[in-house]
Amino acid sequence: MKVIDASDLDYRTLNNLLRQSESHYTVNGCCGQRFLAAGMSDKEIIVNGISGNALGAYLNNAHIIVNANAQDAVGDTMNDGKILIHGSIGDAAGYAMRGGKIYIRDSAGYRAGIHMKAYKEKIPVMIIGQTAGSFLGEYQAGGIIIVLGLKKGNRPLVGNFPCTGMHGGKMFLRGDYQNIKFPAQVTAAPATEKDLSEIYNDLSEYCSDFHYNIGEILSSPFTVITPDSKNPYKQMYIAN
Repeated sequence: MKVIDASDLDYRTLNNLLRQSESHYTVNGCCGQRFLAAGMSDKEIIVNGISGNALGAYLNNAHIIVNANAQDAVGDTMNDGKILIHGSIGDAAGYAMRGGKIYIRDSAGYRAGIHMKAYKEKIPVMIIGQTAGSFLGEYQAGGIIIVLGLKKGNRPLVGNFPCTGMHGGKMFLRGDYQNIKFPAQVTAAPATEKDLSEIYNDLSEYCSDFHYNIGEILSSPFTVITPDSKNPYKQMYIAN
């Protein structure tokens, strides 16, 4: 494994070093450098420090571990691979992601999972350990978003306007959240055993990564949200 001291490196220099032939890197002293590992394949990168915007953008089958918080647009349009955040992330995580996994130990900002999509065997998954900001799953077209509400204190599990424009995929919220105001084009219902079986493997992997107990996670009920229509905007453009 090659170790890079990023303390005095700009983002271009750092990314050029990461694109060299080695497959395993540790980046120390990271402090806001953008586009880390963007578009990379077949790499394993450990980041010690706070990564900048667009970490893992267009990621293609690489594995990134961040031992701190991360800024906005983590996994923007990622195609495959895994991003593991031992902290919180900023806004718009997983924007238009079409494959791979983003696991966040703590919380996510606004618009996590916006434009998330799926295609055939590619089903992206985002798991947020604590809470998520407003507009979670905005325009979601596919994939799975899970919010667990662990150690959330008095904070709401999700912010305002979750699932706005959602027309594909599923969202799972740990707990009974009938009081959350969802848009008219989605349905929120208690998750069944069949629903939970769809996410069991991902939850088990998440628990292994962050040292949680899967039994304790599943001891609380889950709410599953699904879209009622594949064209939630039809009424805006077509006269009755």
